[in-house]
Amino acid sequence: MVGATSNSSPTARGIIRSLLSHLTATKPTTKQEYKKDIKRPTTMAAQTQTPPQFTHIQSKGIYHGLPVIPESDSRKGLTAIVTGANGISGSHMVRVLAETPERWAKIYTMSRRAAIGGSKYGNVTHLELDFLKSSPGDLAKAMVEKGVKADYVFFYSYIQVPPKTEGSIWSDAQEMCNVNGALLSNFIQALKLASITPKRFMLQTGAKSYGAHLGTAKSPQVESDPRVTIEPNFYYDQEDLLFQYCEETGTEWNVVRPSFILGAAKDAAMNLAYSLGVFAAVHEHLGKPLVFPGNIASFDVIRDLSSAMLNSYMAEWAVLNPVAPNEAFNACDCSAVTPGALWTALAKMYGIECKVPDPNAEYQSLTLPFDPPPRGFGPPEKIEFTYSIAAWAYDPQVHTAWQELTQKHGLVHNPFATPADRNRIFGFTDTAILGGTPVHFSMDKSRKLGWHGTADSFASLRNVLEEFVQMKMLPPLPSTA
Repeated sequence: MVGATSNSSPTARGIIRSLLSHLTATKPTTKQEYKKDIKRPTTMAAQTQTPPQFTHIQSKGIYHGLPVIPESDSRKGLTAIVTGANGISGSHMVRVLAETPERWAKIYTMSRRAAIGGSKYGNVTHLELDFLKSSPGDLAKAMVEKGVKADYVFFYSYIQVPPKTEGSIWSDAQEMCNVNGALLSNFIQALKLASITPKRFMLQTGAKSYGAHLGTAKSPQVESDPRVTIEPNFYYDQEDLLFQYCEETGTEWNVVRPSFILGAAKDAAMNLAYSLGVFAAVHEHLGKPLVFPGNIASFDVIRDLSSAMLNSYMAEWAVLNPVAPNEAFNACDCSAVTPGALWTALAKMYGIECKVPDPNAEYQSLTLPFDPPPRGFGPPEKIEFTYSIAAWAYDPQVHTAWQELTQKHGLVHNPFATPADRNRIFGFTDTAILGGTPVHFSMDKSRKLGWHGTADSFASLRNVLEEFVQMKMLPPLPSTA
């Protein structure tokens, strides 16, 4: 097992502890110390049995049950802003909107950097804007100069702040709130200054809304679940900013909450498919089996996955749906996935042996600090593992193998380049694979309003890995896979 011996070193133990646990030097913030559970406005259309408006469905490749959105004068020549357009979610949102140029006549994409690869769509204009470092006035000026208009906004901007010392990737929860709250606040203030008032504003958040990253959470996760306020959560701050903006301007809102996202993008941070592809490619290169790092409980727990394309189809459906204003929706593939099934499928794709958890193995363990855990009762979550993928990413043998693969296949990205790269790429994978808390989304609410989109998560993973191969970020999958 590559990297297994390294876990006995003090350095690796520190990596494991810092990347899998949420331990900090201070006492966890209590609900009373943080903030009250703010009541979220909603039209509750799903609860009042409002009939769905889009009643026909279609398939596009591996994506099935997609709505057929009827053409009408009110859905022609639309304009949209997509922020965070270089990221995994924003880039796929642009792809979905660009499929129907008669509907989406003009798409304004925004990110901190130039458009990766340039714009390949004739109806897309890119603005290189930094929502954090620029003032709302400067942002508004840039929008006005480019003639930006927006019937709809799709907000995907996100910054992963450095973790606390010996903390998990999300351990500096308050700074995550400060930074990501500022991104949204500066943007919506700029919209006001530029006199841009969209009809509907879509904000993507995610599964951390339900607190599973902090320990055992309520399952299944339902959109109406109360907020988990045992520590600050930037998703809640962003929602409250959006609600206030919409109340002031009359804009309607939607919030879409995906789980672990499957999609190919040049920015590989917190990309489950990319890290798994790197992990499997190195093992295949070295002739090593894929040994599952967790225990039997983590092998079998439900962990919904969310394909970036399907999430984007849902976001389009949500904002155009006249019976779904001011509603939050879970977004997942509705495919039966466990870490064990994912591990087995990955091994098959790379033509290597898969080794399941050994009940007699010597497991390391971490107990998360929140007592009670996010669901409000029971003991704190205990995570058991034989090794961590984050620690594996520090193994010199792994680095040598990747250098050999890079030379052989002309790869253009090194996920092991810096400690920060290793932590944010492979530490995120540990959070997706280890632990016994389900990430199991209820999709009842969106189904009642006419959403029936599904995807085979394993087929989606294969497609994403192949996209990374085309981008020269992964070596080719074995021909026998």
